[in-house]
Amino acid sequence: MEKEITMTDRFDCDNCKESLYGRKYIQSDDSPYCIPCYDSLFSNTCDECKELIGHDARELFYEDRHYHEHCFRCFRCDRSLADEPFTSQDDALLCNDCYCNEFSSKCVACDKIVMPGTRKLEYAGSTWHEGCFICHSCSQPIGSKSFIPDKDEHYCVPCYEDKFAPRCTRCKKTLTKGGVTYRDEPWHKECFVCTSCKTQLAGQHFTSRDDSPYCLKCFGNLYAKKCEACSKPITGFGGGKYISFEDRQWHQPCFTCSQCSVSLVGAGFFPDGDRILCRDCHTSL
Repeated sequence: MEKEITMTDRFDCDNCKESLYGRKYIQSDDSPYCIPCYDSLFSNTCDECKELIGHDARELFYEDRHYHEHCFRCFRCDRSLADEPFTSQDDALLCNDCYCNEFSSKCVACDKIVMPGTRKLEYAGSTWHEGCFICHSCSQPIGSKSFIPDKDEHYCVPCYEDKFAPRCTRCKKTLTKGGVTYRDEPWHKECFVCTSCKTQLAGQHFTSRDDSPYCLKCFGNLYAKKCEACSKPITGFGGGKYISFEDRQWHQPCFTCSQCSVSLVGAGFFPDGDRILCRDCHTSL
């Protein structure tokens, strides 16, 4: 609030006590100050030039530091930062261009700066703009989707599988994980089945006929010779031993005398029509 001053009243600077009649002054906390005293008492010191920032100067403030407008400049290119975006690096003020040139990564695809705050991808020590990280095959941005590297190239999963992944011998679709190799050819586990009963053979004992795989049960039923005694298939799988005589075969445990059932394995025997007899039974005939 202005106060009427008459020549009979004293009106002095609250600091230096010099008369303020006919001089500019500034009121602060109800006390008047001449301009030099006000600046020395209340003005901030510029962090750049270390001089006072006068009452009539534009003052800029950043992280407890004060600057003249003309002192608030880029440390590298000396460009004014008063109305520009900037970054502080080790207490030095840098305009965005200088900061990016000195500290930001370059996109390996387009060789342009990856600006701070923009979406980017980093892999194996390299950086890409999000839109520059594309599949080598379909040229579509990979973004946050899974990808597969191949040397210096990157593929989205569908393109990689279509281009490089082995294909199942049976269904012709790609094998993305696991699988079975049979006769140097890849198969899905669920596609590698018995030719007859279609049971999956992965992890099971199996055999083949004419390049077609069979489970042991089907192979025995379809192709194996039958035991003369029990009529069950003789496969020889799993370490099973058998006896062969002329055109007939027996499981080893089934090779017994037709009359007394004594084992004939390793012993002499005598054929008697469809029967086989031990020595004693043949002698008693």
